[in-house]
Amino acid sequence: MTPNVSKWTEFAVGHGARLLVILLIALILNRLLRTLTRRLIPAVGTETVGRIARMREQHVNTLAGLLYSAGTAVILIGAILTALPELGFNITPIAAVAGLASLAFGFGAQHVVRDIINGFFMIIEDQFVVGETVRIGAVTGRVEHITLRRTVIRDVQGAVVTIPNGEISQVANLSRDWGQVFVDVDLSLEDPSDAALATLERVSTELRTDTAWSPVLVDGPRVLGIETFGPGGATLRLQLRTVPGRQDDAARELRRRIQSGFEQDHIRWGGVRRVEIIGSETPQTSAVRSNS
Repeated sequence: MTPNVSKWTEFAVGHGARLLVILLIALILNRLLRTLTRRLIPAVGTETVGRIARMREQHVNTLAGLLYSAGTAVILIGAILTALPELGFNITPIAAVAGLASLAFGFGAQHVVRDIINGFFMIIEDQFVVGETVRIGAVTGRVEHITLRRTVIRDVQGAVVTIPNGEISQVANLSRDWGQVFVDVDLSLEDPSDAALATLERVSTELRTDTAWSPVLVDGPRVLGIETFGPGGATLRLQLRTVPGRQDDAARELRRRIQSGFEQDHIRWGGVRRVEIIGSETPQTSAVRSNS
């Protein structure tokens, strides 16, 4: 047996077996990690079927992907560091260099580290998930994509807005539980408020009992009463709660019914004021309509 063959045989018997064991352990750990993260998702099937279950499933999907990616990186780095001594490398200088590199990276990429940390807590705390409508600063829209570093939102104009997670200090989630809107109706001084309130109660009851709209409504419409007084009349307010994202649709339908109800009961709304211009040779009048 030649010296080279003997050397490779000794290496294969001594170190090759250890390298093979390290590789097998890494593959087994990775497979176990994949199995555990996949088992997180079917557990959502035991929840009540509906919007809450879908939100929970999206959150678990995001969290499972995060855990699998981070766990795979840890397993890979651990396997490499364990295998290097078997190949004759001294990992002490490598570990020292890696520590210095990570320190330099931490100082040079503080914003990236802040984005990642903030994104991690956003996902863990379930602040919002893909598909929900949120308001972050001056941007309001649907969440398209979430990573540890950034959040992608499509706003009402259809533009795709990318926001670093480190810049997100306050989030308004518009897709949780219910949405609310107030509908104000301006009433002229010439019309009594009692008749207008009675009409609003009737219109609200009709909307609540309408089978086409009752699944959308969570609470109301409620007639709260007179909100303010002004020179042109009184302002009446209604409160409306709906399932998330449908409050504007229900408010438009409520306004349409209010207009129709006022016309049927001959109640003037929107207030018409006559303004007389003093100092002209011929008195002039003009009508000023207030928007509701």
